Amino acid sequence: MRHIGLTGGIGSGKSTVAKALVALGATLVDTDAIAHALTGPGGRAMPLLREAFGDDVATTDGALDRARMRALVFADAQAKQRLERILHPMIGQEAQHQAAATPGPVVFDVPLLSESSHWRQRCDRILVVDCPEDTQVARVVARSGWDEQQVRHVIAQQATRSARRSIADAVIYNDGLTFDALRDELAVLWHQWFPAAR
Repeated sequence: MRHIGLTGGIGSGKSTVAKALVALGATLVDTDAIAHALTGPGGRAMPLLREAFGDDVATTDGALDRARMRALVFADAQAKQRLERILHPMIGQEAQHQAAATPGPVVFDVPLLSESSHWRQRCDRILVVDCPEDTQVARVVARSGWDEQQVRHVIAQQATRSARRSIADAVIYNDGLTFDALRDELAVLWHQWFPAAR
């Protein structure tokens, strides 16, 4: 066993869990970071996105205008599918490239893992970070400045908590945990999955 899939809804604390797993010895492959690189200024995906959606989806420095694209895909399911057809294969290819470059345990941080049978097949174990929706909303509002309605709209577009839990080999319930308690819980799980890492 070498590949762990990590997923959770927006505001679940998935990034905090990812950092703790890196501290335990994992190599993190962050699909969000890959997507940002692909859609940043000069990113490999940008010519295809301009062709598919027009130059209006790019900022003046040539990066993806995320707010404009977010509004577009939330309003138009076909636009979302077009975006995914462009980005997902490129993200998957780069993620595999990064994973192949390391010999040890790899954690794939994939927000849409539960929606993708392709990603589930790549992973030996799946770890889901879960918390109540109200906790998700409070965290995202505090860190992003979005209003509550915006956050709940994003949550509604994502897989349900029950759908994510249904594919999990383990669930971290990240509500009311201190960072130390979270780290200790993850350490127990990590050493069960990777006993040689002790």
